[in-house]
Parts: sequence; structure tokens; C-alpha cells
Amino acid sequence: MEDVTVTFTRDDEIEASVLIEGLPGIGHVGKLVAEHLIHELEAEKIGEISSIYFPPQVVVDERGVAHLVNNEIYRCDKNGLAILFLVGDFQSTSAEGHYILTECYLDIAQDLGVRRIYTLGGYGVGHLVENPRVLAAVNMEHLLSEVEGAGGAFEGGGMIVGASGLLLGLGFARGMEGVCLMGETSGYIVDPRSADNLLTVLSCLLGIKVDHTLLQQRAEEMERIIAKIQETEEARGREDLNYIG
Repeated sequence: MEDVTVTFTRDDEIEASVLIEGLPGIGHVGKLVAEHLIHELEAEKIGEISSIYFPPQVVVDERGVAHLVNNEIYRCDKNGLAILFLVGDFQSTSAEGHYILTECYLDIAQDLGVRRIYTLGGYGVGHLVENPRVLAAVNMEHLLSEVEGAGGAFEGGGMIVGASGLLLGLGFARGMEGVCLMGETSGYIVDPRSADNLLTVLSCLLGIKVDHTLLQQRAEEMERIIAKIQETEEARGREDLNYIG
């Protein structure tokens, strides 16, 4: 097996000007947004990426058939904008693999004509956030005002780990514009509320309208679950106090 294997399911020429990365991360915020867009925009799966740098395991489907783990590439056209999506459940298990896989992702993007990359993720703050902000980083200064105008916020300092950060850094060397959007999240739970706010900013930057209903429903469901957990913990606390008394 090669270090990285890319398999396309279409033989015809494919082009795209934008790449959106939504691989797993804090709160699964970026993954939720990318998968929501793929569903709402009816994007078509056009390729798979497998690698020795992914975890050493297979996925067993509902029929009991095992498959090598992989990430996937989707594509759609929306209002004349051709968009690629890089999604999946896996990041590299090593530092070296992160660089090699990111260069592969950029090779694919460059070959298909991508000029701008959006990487999506969560920004862990360690506590529940009622109205999560969308924090951002860019790889070229002229993008700052555009992102701020769309609702993104900037805070100096910090690091971005994994593909979301490397796509900006290595993409800059290839002349590709890069924007990383990170929704504030506790880091403890899957966070559709943060994803919903991030989707608002990303949609503005893309110049498209997307139905948020499914994400908002998931956010409301998660908030009900959290409220029940908090009620249970408070009730236990009262019982403990009564026992002590």
C-alpha cells in the first residue's frame, strides 16, 4: 500500500474554486458544518483518500463487510460557485503524516483549480457557551476585513493543530488564500449550536443561502439533554446535602 492513495469515482474533468475542510476536531464543529452543507447542497461524492497514516483499523458496514478507513471528497455547484468538500472521520496519527496528508489534500485542490480554502473547527473554552462566537485566522492580510464583515472575530496568539492549520500554512506557499473558522465550544460535547453560528459566517463568505433547520434542531435536542443532565446533578447535590444534614 502506498503512503497515500487517492481514488476518484469520476473520469471526466472536474474543477472547483473553493475547498472546505471539515475533518474531526473539537466539538466536531467543523465536521457538523461540512456534512450539513454536503446534505443541503446535494454534493456528489467524487473521491476517497486512504493512507497508512490513518489509524490501523477497518470499518465494518451494516452488512458485516470490512473496508479500509478513508476520508472522502465531495463536490457541488451552487450559484455558479464550484465547491469541494474534504470530510471524513480521520486525521493522521503522526506529525509526519499530518504534513504528508495535507500536501496530498493541497495537490488535489491545486489540480482542480482551487483558489481559496476554508478550514472549519472548534475553539475549546472549557465551559458551555450560550452564544458561541466564530473566531478566525487567515493566511493573507487582505482577507481580514472580509472575514470580519461576515461576522468572524480575531484574537491574537494561539495555534491551530492538524489539517485545519496546515492547510493555511502550506497553502500559502502555493498562493492559495486560506481562512480558518472556529466556533467557540466547551470541548466536552458535540456542539451543533456552535456549528450553526459558524455556518452563518461561512455562508456569508461563500455568498450562498443554506437552510439551517436540521442543525438548529440538533442544537435544541442537545440543549435539552444538557439541561436534563444539569437537573440530575443538582438533584443529586440536594440529596447529598439532605443526607449530611
